[in-house]
Amino acid sequence: MAARSLDRMQSLAPSVAGPDRVLCVRCDVTREEDCRALVEATVARWGRIDILVNNAGISMRAMFRDLDLLVLRRLMDVNFWGTVYCTKYALPYLLASKGSVVGVVSTAGYSALPARTGYSASKYAIRGFLDALRIEHLKDGLNVLVFAPGYTASNVRRSALLSDGTPQGETPLEENRLMSAERCARFLSRALRRRRSSAVLTTLGRASLWTRRLFPALMDRLTYRYVSREAGSPFK
Repeated sequence: MAARSLDRMQSLAPSVAGPDRVLCVRCDVTREEDCRALVEATVARWGRIDILVNNAGISMRAMFRDLDLLVLRRLMDVNFWGTVYCTKYALPYLLASKGSVVGVVSTAGYSALPARTGYSASKYAIRGFLDALRIEHLKDGLNVLVFAPGYTASNVRRSALLSDGTPQGETPLEENRLMSAERCARFLSRALRRRRSSAVLTTLGRASLWTRRLFPALMDRLTYRYVSREAGSPFK
């Protein structure tokens, strides 16, 4: 388990597994040296890596015209470069174990969301990076999974960055009506067991992808209408 908050991870670790099966490593994925150290600590403890899940991510909520460009840089550093750094240093071990690398992209990596330009761009970038990686290692036994969970209950919307880079502090959605993180993890586990190359969850997510492919202009209008009706939408 890797995150910036070591204390919080350590408090959650007993709910995951016994102490002999959990390693908590403080890691800021925007720092290449932290990602290298994470891989080194994992290999030092267990001698191998079978699965890497790139799940670190932040979001944003602002019109591009109003946006401080440092917000886009921050999103790319966490979402895209965090995935690249961790994958780079874990890859030799994943190839040795014929393991799996996962990128969590959200449906925004397939069908863009307005007022989330940086978020959508970073998720598209992750998908392109991982799809290319899959083809590079098509004959090496490496499984590359692009995982798009759709709306999941989490802190990502409360911590989403506004135009000036400050967290918005509240969510425009009813979090208790969204998929739980635990249920999302079960879907991810099943996709990994089946060595899937992609998985798009929720009816809304799959419908969005098919509508985008078949009727792109219609999907633009539907997406605009959906986002404009959010509480506190930047469109208003």
